[in-house]
Amino acid sequence: MSQSIPADSSGAGAQAAAGDSLDKPLLEVRHRGLLLFAVMTVSICQFFDATIANVALPHMKVSLGASHDSISWVLTSFIMAGAIFTPITGWLSDRVGSRNLFLWSTVMFLVSSAACGAATSLPEMVCFRIIQGISTAFLGPMTQTIMFDVSPPSKQAQTMATFGMIVMVAPISGPFLGGFIVEYLNWRWIYYVNLPIGIPALAVLWWLLPSRQIERRRLDLFGFVWIALSLGALQLMLDRGQIKDWFQSWEIIVEAIAAISALWIFLVHTRSTRTPLFNRELFGNPNFLAALSMMFVLGLANVALSAVLPTMYQTVYHYPVMDSGLLMAPRGFGVIVTSQLTVFLMKRIDYRAIIALGYLIGAYSLWIMTQWSLEMDSHLIIMASFVQGLGMGMIFGPMNLLAFATIRPELRPDGSSLMALVRNLGGSFGISFIVTMLARNQQVSHSDIAANVTPGSIPGVDLPSTLDRMPGIGGGLLGAIDGEVSRQAAMVAYLDNFYAMFWVLLLMAPMPFLLKKSRIAGLTERMPAE
Repeated sequence: MSQSIPADSSGAGAQAAAGDSLDKPLLEVRHRGLLLFAVMTVSICQFFDATIANVALPHMKVSLGASHDSISWVLTSFIMAGAIFTPITGWLSDRVGSRNLFLWSTVMFLVSSAACGAATSLPEMVCFRIIQGISTAFLGPMTQTIMFDVSPPSKQAQTMATFGMIVMVAPISGPFLGGFIVEYLNWRWIYYVNLPIGIPALAVLWWLLPSRQIERRRLDLFGFVWIALSLGALQLMLDRGQIKDWFQSWEIIVEAIAAISALWIFLVHTRSTRTPLFNRELFGNPNFLAALSMMFVLGLANVALSAVLPTMYQTVYHYPVMDSGLLMAPRGFGVIVTSQLTVFLMKRIDYRAIIALGYLIGAYSLWIMTQWSLEMDSHLIIMASFVQGLGMGMIFGPMNLLAFATIRPELRPDGSSLMALVRNLGGSFGISFIVTMLARNQQVSHSDIAANVTPGSIPGVDLPSTLDRMPGIGGGLLGAIDGEVSRQAAMVAYLDNFYAMFWVLLLMAPMPFLLKKSRIAGLTERMPAE
């Protein structure tokens, strides 16, 4: 009796083999999970350092003998160094290899962190922060590149969801962790804490991290000089604009002219040179350019709000530093929830709709924030923070997959550096915008509110008589009244900012539908069965 054989067995086997060959990472690696954990650990440390130092500045000022104005260079030097050196990440990755670049950047980051913790003067601290900023300029983009390179296409959505949690949650947690360290340890430990975390991760990276093929790519030195000048001038302008009253100061005017002129020269040069700093193919990709614009807005909303909300909680609502940090935690929980949920949804729903929904949810959270009042308890803060996290978590992962689905793997380092650069610029623009509008709106609101304060504003107190008979008590009452007027004016200014950012996110919601739907392995198409 002859044995029957299923007619489609050979076809199924061929299909499975084809699926196996397609679903392979660019770089094969042993213990992928352990390697990704080490890469993300280093990334968490460097993202923390972008915001963790903010709460320690008053303590650094005393310890380093700095003035109120000069201590801000601890932050400015770090931000400027990161912005200036981010554009050459792709070139360095090709020139020295992705493994060498990431390993030596990690070593530089850990050594400079230890040096920052041991600094005894402001010049030392600024110098070490510049070195630390340079190392983070390479670590951020290379983290994303490595996670893409070692993940098979079917795992990239999950990997990007995890990376998104790091990018979104770390800046939120920075002020809380910094406040905890400053209160219970010492400000120097905000830098020393990187060592016990980063050194074991470095050992794992040395063991497991693979490398892209080295390519003797020529550096576009002329282009790098001009983009560095533009970014440096722009960051300096954004950081010092409010202090110098913006365009009332010649310093800010010169910085703005330098930033615009240098950027124009860079763009004209990039169009004509044979070896541009960034591959021109990236700028001809509509999906990648759209993702850059959405990343800018995401940086504006996430980084800027992370920077100003703890200050609001402390100055307007009088929460302690630790409580202010805890009030940011629901936002991180929201990001974690939707980052994981988005991986499931992207297999069933157009990812453009997911991004649009994320913007709508983020806009709704800001609408909730416009309803805040001075008399409310913390439940509305917690709710708005959690809802905002839900929205932000739905944007980052699909947006990154959208950006990288249509570019060649060899362009990932350049693409990652551009994404990181635009995200950081969005955060810088957002912080400058919010701080400036807060200062100006608070002055206007203070004048409007104070104009309506009359001698009868305090029931049961004859203020003119009290000032005449008891000047000390009357002066105290006037001080208390002015303090409450300032508090209410600050609240109005914050609400105005929330309303403006609500419209920014709402107007971004339809934008994803203008993009071409791209095929993403493992998501928009079903992978062949194994």
